[in-house]
Amino acid sequence: MRLSRSFAPLLVAVALATALPYEAVPHAHARVEARQPERPEPFGATCHTRIAGSEVTAYCHNPYVATDRVRLHIECDRWWDLDSDGASVEAGPAQTVRLTGRCWKEVRSVWVSHQKRTA
Repeated sequence: MRLSRSFAPLLVAVALATALPYEAVPHAHARVEARQPERPEPFGATCHTRIAGSEVTAYCHNPYVATDRVRLHIECDRWWDLDSDGASVEAGPAQTVRLTGRCWKEVRSVWVSHQKRTA
């Protein structure tokens, strides 16, 4: 089998390119140093809620340096019972705060929101 004259230069170029070391071959991609992403400062109090009938209690402990403004939200089960959003309370570093609230009848759901205090 005989190669045509147009394939011979192509075959030689491929053979040379595969024989050269990696650093000698020009690349279209630029090398970029990988940077470590900046880690955000840890934030947020850990909260535990307890429902006893229509009474709700939440304890939030903040183990971090930044002050966390926590707020208790209560959704009542009955359509005529008003849901409530409590006032925000500042949980300073290494501080535990207690949040309370209630419905007239049953409680459907409870959650605590967090907000970083701005200086």
